[in-house]
Amino acid sequence: MKMRRRLIFFYCAALFIFGLIIVRLFYIQIIKGEEYKQAAIRQRTIEIKLKPSRGMIFDRNLIPLTNKNKIKTMFIFRNMYSEKELSKILKILDSKNSIEKYKILSNGNIIEIPLDKEADDLKKIENLKGIYVKDKIKRYDGENVLSHVIGYVNKSENKGQSGIERAFDNILKLEDSYGKSALVVDGRKNLIPGIGMIDVLKKRNEKATGIKLTIDYNIQKIVERVMDSEKKNGAVIVADVKSGDILAMVSRPNFDQENVVKYFNSDNMELYNKAVQVAYPPGSLFKIIVLAAALESGKVDLDKKYFCKGYEEIGNIKIACHSHKTGGHGEINLEEAFYNSCNSVFIQIGKIVGAKNIIQIAKKFGFGELINIGLLEEVKGNLPEGNDILGPAIGNISIGQGSIEVTPLQITNMIVTIANNGIMKDMSIVDSLVTEDGRVIKKIKRDKPKRILNSYYAKLIRRYMEKVVTMGTAKNISMEEIGGAAGKTGSAQAVYNKRETIHAWFAGYFPKDNPKYAITVLIENGISGGKTAAPIFEKIAKEIEKIE
Repeated sequence: MKMRRRLIFFYCAALFIFGLIIVRLFYIQIIKGEEYKQAAIRQRTIEIKLKPSRGMIFDRNLIPLTNKNKIKTMFIFRNMYSEKELSKILKILDSKNSIEKYKILSNGNIIEIPLDKEADDLKKIENLKGIYVKDKIKRYDGENVLSHVIGYVNKSENKGQSGIERAFDNILKLEDSYGKSALVVDGRKNLIPGIGMIDVLKKRNEKATGIKLTIDYNIQKIVERVMDSEKKNGAVIVADVKSGDILAMVSRPNFDQENVVKYFNSDNMELYNKAVQVAYPPGSLFKIIVLAAALESGKVDLDKKYFCKGYEEIGNIKIACHSHKTGGHGEINLEEAFYNSCNSVFIQIGKIVGAKNIIQIAKKFGFGELINIGLLEEVKGNLPEGNDILGPAIGNISIGQGSIEVTPLQITNMIVTIANNGIMKDMSIVDSLVTEDGRVIKKIKRDKPKRILNSYYAKLIRRYMEKVVTMGTAKNISMEEIGGAAGKTGSAQAVYNKRETIHAWFAGYFPKDNPKYAITVLIENGISGGKTAAPIFEKIAKEIEKIE
C-alpha cells in the first residue's frame, strides 16, 4: 500500500515537473521566442543601417517625399585588414581619402564610405573579403523640397521635431530593427566567411506607417522655384478651392534637413514655417473682412460717395492713405474704395460699422483661431476683442494695422471661403494614413463645409476683387490668358529684426469665373502688395496653368 502511494506521489510529482518544463519551453519558444532570437542574433552579428527607421511620406499622387534617395555605399569590415591595407584600399577610391574622414560604425568594426560616383577601380576591391557595396537610403534627398512641412528628426532619438515628422511621430516611427542588415561574426567578433550580409527584418509591414499629404509635388516645385528665383523671404500657399486641400506650402529662407543644428542660433528664422508659424499684420487684405461686415450690417449704402482727402483724422491722429501725395482719391464709392485700397474711406466705413461687428465677422472667417490643417506649429495670430478697440484703434483695425496679426494660412482660408461664395471648407494638408507602399488604411476625417457669409455678399466681394486685378492696385499683372483672376493687395507696416519694414501681400484665386486655385503670397521687406507680391502670384498661377 505504501509502495503504491509512493508511486502515485512520484508519478504526480513527475507530471508536475514535466508540466512546468512544458510551460517554460512554451514561454521561451513561443511567447519570448522572437525576443530571444533577436538577442541571439545581436550577439553574433554586427548591424548596419541601410534604411531610416521611419515610415514614408507621400504627396497626393503617391510621389515619395522621403526615403527615396539611394546612395551607393561601401562597408569595410575593418578587422580583416591592417591599417596599411586599408590605406591602399582608400587610395583606390580617392587619393585624398583617409580613415578619419569616414563614419566608423559598430564600435570601430565597420568603415562606411559613400560612393559619389562609379569608379573604374571599384571592381578591384568590391569583391574582396569583408567589403560590401550596398544602396543606403537617406531620409531626406538634399533638395529640401517641402522642408518646413515635412520637418526634421532628432536622429539620436528617432523622434520628429517639427512638421509632419513631429505631428505624426507615433505613426512614422518604426521599430529599431527596421531597415537593418547584419554581418555574422563569431564570439571574437571576427567575420564568418561565406555568409555575407543578411537582412535583420524582412517581414512586410501592413500597418499604417506612412502619411499621404494633400500636397501636389509638381505645384510645390513650381512655387519653390519661383520664390528662389525671386530671392524673396516670406511664405506662399496654394490651395484647391473646391476641396480646401493645401497643394503647396513654401517658407523662406529654407533650411537643410540633414544639418539643422547650424540654424539653432540664427536670427533669420530658417526653421520657422512662416505659412503657419508666424503671424503678420494683414494690411489692406483685412478690408475684405471690413467689407463683409459692412455688407452684413446693412448700414452702408453701396452707391453712396465718400470723400478721400489723402488722410483720415481720428481724434488728434492722422492716418494717411497711400494717395496722400496726390491729394487723395476724392469722391469715390465703396467699390472704387476697395479696388483702389483707399484707407480714408475704409476708416469711415469702419466707424459706421463698428469694431464689434468687424471682429465678429473676422472670427467667423477663422481669424484668431487655429485652422488645424495637421501641423502642430500653427499659431492663432492675434485678434483683439471688439470692446477693446477704442478711439483711434478703429482706424487701424479698419485697414488691417494695429494689434491684429494673421497667418498666411488664415488668409488662404478667407480667400477659399470667398471663392466658394461664402462657404468655408475644412482645410487640410494631410489626406490619409497609409502603408509603406501607399495603400490607404485610414482617411483623415474632415468637417463638412459650412456657410458663413451670404452668397450674394460673397459674390459682390468677388466682383470687387476682380476689379483689383483689372483696374486697381494689382492692375500691373496680366491674368486674362488663364481665365482672369481676383484678389486683394496688402502692404503692412511692421517691425522686423528691430527695424521698420513693409510686408507685401497678395491673395486671390483663378480662374475668376470658376475658381480652382487660391494663392496667398507674403513677401517680407517688400515695396507694396501690388509691386512685390502680385507679380509672384502671376508667375505661380501661369506656371500651374501649364501643367494642367
